[in-house]
Amino acid sequence: MKFCSQCGHPVIFKHVPDDNRARYVCENCHTIHYQNPSIVAGCLPVWEDRVLLCRRAIAPREGLWNIPAGYLENGESVEEGAIREVEEEAGTKVKIRSLHTVFSIPHVNLVYMHYLADLPDLNFSPGVESLECQLFAEHEIPWDEMAFNSSVFSLQKFYSDLHNGQRQVHTGVYRR
Repeated sequence: MKFCSQCGHPVIFKHVPDDNRARYVCENCHTIHYQNPSIVAGCLPVWEDRVLLCRRAIAPREGLWNIPAGYLENGESVEEGAIREVEEEAGTKVKIRSLHTVFSIPHVNLVYMHYLADLPDLNFSPGVESLECQLFAEHEIPWDEMAFNSSVFSLQKFYSDLHNGQRQVHTGVYRR
């Protein structure tokens, strides 16, 4: 950050009183610019023992498979954002079962929140951000073609829970 979004003056990076880290501060209008991680919300749509994945039509990782997910928008809940992303990427609405994974990637300031969701039917189709959508059984998942570690983590935890006859919320961290 070089300039204040409030008044346009240059900012400096410094420690502020009563804070535990340096922040961008405008010495003209005294605005402290807090920068926080972005939330990526998504759903792992499930039909029986199969999961719906989308092949990405956009960068980053174009052409690779992913759990339908994207950035949370201002004014929406995490659940609303997750449902919206499935509709945008796979052309279908889902019914959320429960929170499934929270996956942090600190070096790029992202937190992924994936929900388990039921597909109401098999009427899905790729949206503008997807090349294709497909249901996969565990042995069919294109593990070597997955776009993001967060999707791999969620899929592994889903099938682990399925094999163990349990369902729980999983947390994970990816560090380079």
